[in-house]
Amino acid sequence: MPLDPSPVTGLHHVTAIAGDAARNADFHVRALGRRLVKRTVNFDDPGTWHLYYGDETGAAGGVMTVFPWAHAPQGAVGAGQVSITQYAVPPGALAFWRARLAAEDVHVVSEAETVFGETRDVFADPDGLLTALVETDDPRTPWTTEAIGADVAIRGFHGVTLALREGETTTRILTEAFGYETEGSAPAGGGTVTRLRRPGGVAGVVDLHVDPAMPAGREGVGTVHHVAFSVPDPDAQARVRAALAALGLAVTPRIDRQYFDAVYARTPGGVLFEVATETPGFAIDEPVETLGAALRLPDRYAPHRARIEAALPPLGL
Repeated sequence: MPLDPSPVTGLHHVTAIAGDAARNADFHVRALGRRLVKRTVNFDDPGTWHLYYGDETGAAGGVMTVFPWAHAPQGAVGAGQVSITQYAVPPGALAFWRARLAAEDVHVVSEAETVFGETRDVFADPDGLLTALVETDDPRTPWTTEAIGADVAIRGFHGVTLALREGETTTRILTEAFGYETEGSAPAGGGTVTRLRRPGGVAGVVDLHVDPAMPAGREGVGTVHHVAFSVPDPDAQARVRAALAALGLAVTPRIDRQYFDAVYARTPGGVLFEVATETPGFAIDEPVETLGAALRLPDRYAPHRARIEAALPPLGL
C-alpha cells in the first residue's frame, strides 16, 4: 500500500566523490558561494574528509556533501547513478553564472536548455561532476558572499536527474514510499525523461532519464555516491523505512550520522537512496555563527584527533 501521506519533504543532501580536497573546497566556497557548514571525516574512513556545503545553517534540501579521495579513479556517469545535480537560482541569474564560470575555466556542457518549461545551464565542476543551474522561483534565503549577491545566489537544490535503464521500479518507490507525483515526460536522446515532484515544497524534483541502451555508470571521482531524501524525525523515518521494505528493498538499520539519522537502500535501478532526518542538525556541536570553522569528530574518534588531523590534507580555507 502507498504511504499516504508520506513524510518525505524532498531532497535532504547529495553526496559526491571528489579528487583534490582543497580544489573542491575552493570551488564550492569561493566560486559557487556556498557555506562550508561542516568539516568532519568520513565516519567509515576517518582518514578522509567529509565536507558539507550549504546555506547559513545547512538546511535540508541544499547540502552538497563530498568525500575527497585524492587517489580514486575518475568515474563515468551512466545507468544506475545520479547523472545531474540541479541547483535553484533566481530567474535571470544565468547570465551572471555564465560569466563567473567562464572566468573559472569551468566547462559548460549546455547553455539555456529548456527542460519542462525551465531554463538551465549544465556544467562540469573541476572533478567532472555534472551540475545544473535552473532558473526558478524559490523562496529560500541564500548564503551570499561579497561576489555573489542574493539576486543571483544559489538557493539550494532544485532536484536531481537519475540515469536508468528502466524507470518503473524507481517510479514506484518515489510515488508509493516518498509521495512524489508524475508531472510529465519528454524525449531525451534514445530514451525519455520523466519528471516527478514532491508537491508543496522546495528541492522536490526528481527527473528519471530512462534509456534501455544506456551504458552502466562507474563510481569514482566526479560522480554521485548517493542521494538522500528528507524526513522530519526518526518516527517519520521509521515509517518510510517500513514502506521501502514492503516494496522489497533491502534497507539498512538506522545509522547515527551525528547530524542526522540515516537509512540506506539500493534501488533496483542501481541508485543508492538514503532517507535522512532533519534533526538534530549541524549546530549540535558548534554554534551556527562558526559552522565549518574547525574539524569536528564523533566521540569515538576524539581520542585519535591528533593522528586524524595529521593525515587530512589542508583545505586552504
